[in-house]
Amino acid sequence: MAQTTPRTLGEHHYALTSTWTGNTGSGTTGYREYRRDVTIEIDGKPNLLASADRPFRGDSTRWNPEDLLLASLSECHLLSYLHACVTAGVVVVSYRDQARGTMHEDGRGSGAFVDVLLRPEVVVAEPSMIEAAEHAHTQAHEWCFIANSMNFPVRHQATVTALE
Repeated sequence: MAQTTPRTLGEHHYALTSTWTGNTGSGTTGYREYRRDVTIEIDGKPNLLASADRPFRGDSTRWNPEDLLLASLSECHLLSYLHACVTAGVVVVSYRDQARGTMHEDGRGSGAFVDVLLRPEVVVAEPSMIEAAEHAHTQAHEWCFIANSMNFPVRHQATVTALE
């Protein structure tokens, strides 16, 4: 007879390596003397080329920390939402989020995000699923690990339609 191990809650650990690649030859001898280029590596995944946001002397063609924060919130809600829909018997056939975040600088060289608005556009298989699909966003928000870790509001303004 096969034994099963009970599922337990526990810690999850994540690791990556961030390497500054922006030394132009003189290191950090001055604020304008180096690039903000970074390579983020996780074993078994493609490297992510990152930088600071353009207003902070970064490379706008690379991901910046603010982009990554917004992407994490959007993806976490999406994945939590899909799970909530499966649980509720809702068949999602497409999902697209036009997420927006607002960060305020404090005038002292720092700042903070003050708000994120997720705007998912969801299509479900049948009109009878729309109400449950709308409610699933509330469940997804409660389940999202990333949103639960923030100290600012993460709101959602969803649109749910059904296939014709």
